[in-house]
Amino acid sequence: MKLDDFYYVGKITKKFSFRGEVIIFLDTDSPEFYHNIKKLFIKLNDVLTPFDISNVIPNKTNRIRVKINGIDTENDTKKLINKEIYLPIESLPKTDQNSFYYHEIIGYIILDKDNKKVGNIIGVNDQSPQHLFQINASGKKILIPINDNLIIRVDKKNKTMKMKLPDGILDL
Repeated sequence: MKLDDFYYVGKITKKFSFRGEVIIFLDTDSPEFYHNIKKLFIKLNDVLTPFDISNVIPNKTNRIRVKINGIDTENDTKKLINKEIYLPIESLPKTDQNSFYYHEIIGYIILDKDNKKVGNIIGVNDQSPQHLFQINASGKKILIPINDNLIIRVDKKNKTMKMKLPDGILDL
């Protein structure tokens, strides 16, 4: 199993009970998608290890309470605290034409409204309140806000994104 075939879901934040249940923080805008998972992958010693799930209960916003098969004691759960959770990329719901997951647009070419190449998406900064595309524009790193009002068209076949860029953004 290669990490490239998986996406980060969240991490185990704490134990819930003495019967091996844990709380998982979900790093997502759609936590309800994960209320019916039957299997997850926990990163243990840099290896994604599959675990079957017997029960999932929503627990606060962006959190689920999970009973993992084979994890039956409080001591078992302690070993999983702060471990990252992954799922296979193919389990993601399909997106519509102008929607995308951040991992799939890395390498896309950004075009301005006149179809002039601005640069390539080299990353996404989602650690700030305003998520940003990280663009390599002829060796210069540019940050462009991710905003539906700025995205004109996403061409998944040609891996391009046409945007209405704010005045002066390329001069920063």
